[in-house]
Amino acid sequence: MRLSDVLSKPITTDYVQIEGFLGSRKLKTGNSKKIAVGKVALNYYCNNCGDQRTFYSGEDLFCIGVNEKTVSIDCVLECPRCGASVQMWFLLECREEDNIHSQYPYVRIAKRSEKFSEAVSLNTETYGDFTDALEKSKKAAREGFGAGSIVYLRKVFERIITQTAEAANPPIETRKANGNLKPFIQILTPVKDQCNIIPSEFAEDGYKLFGELSDVVHGDYDEDEALQKFDAFYRLVTGVLEKIKTNRELMDAIGTLGWHTGGEENE
Repeated sequence: MRLSDVLSKPITTDYVQIEGFLGSRKLKTGNSKKIAVGKVALNYYCNNCGDQRTFYSGEDLFCIGVNEKTVSIDCVLECPRCGASVQMWFLLECREEDNIHSQYPYVRIAKRSEKFSEAVSLNTETYGDFTDALEKSKKAAREGFGAGSIVYLRKVFERIITQTAEAANPPIETRKANGNLKPFIQILTPVKDQCNIIPSEFAEDGYKLFGELSDVVHGDYDEDEALQKFDAFYRLVTGVLEKIKTNRELMDAIGTLGWHTGGEENE
């Protein structure tokens, strides 16, 4: 297996054996070297092309020495059709018993970071005003910021439920007599009962999931636990948005979603 094969796959905790890529000369801390390890290939949504595409790096990547166990790798991936780009950075580490300069080291990606141009995104679906926050949640999760990724999802979930309550027919009251927002459970429960927007797999646990979102935000989960829960939280939030998409009455009522006929958003 070549290094490009590892860099083209999702991050995992497992070490895999690859062909040596640094040669016989040691790469000292802070020194850089061009390495030929094959093209890195990762999937992103190209906003220019309006489709998900495989973005490719060039044949040569740039490697910077960190220590005998770790190197930093930089490259730029491009859409093969329009040239939209993503700047990539990887922190690659080997096993404790290995040396990164070995002929066949066992390695894994310790960290990966992406800098997107405006033409590239992670989401293949658009969710109106919520798209940006959902995009940020995914990026935070991909970079290992578990609690940070959940903060975005919690805010989106709260806004969805509150806006749905206000757009319902008849409207569901979201505020107390003094003008303050009601406790979330007092808004979520009637929304679940009246609007049917909670996906069936979460119908009985909608508030439990929100409670867990809050637990992460308040520090009751560590980063690893938050990341493990991220996919389930994300499915809940986007599942609610998809249910709203299929409800013509709610679509017409919630102007901020920007899902009206003709794609125009209400100001």
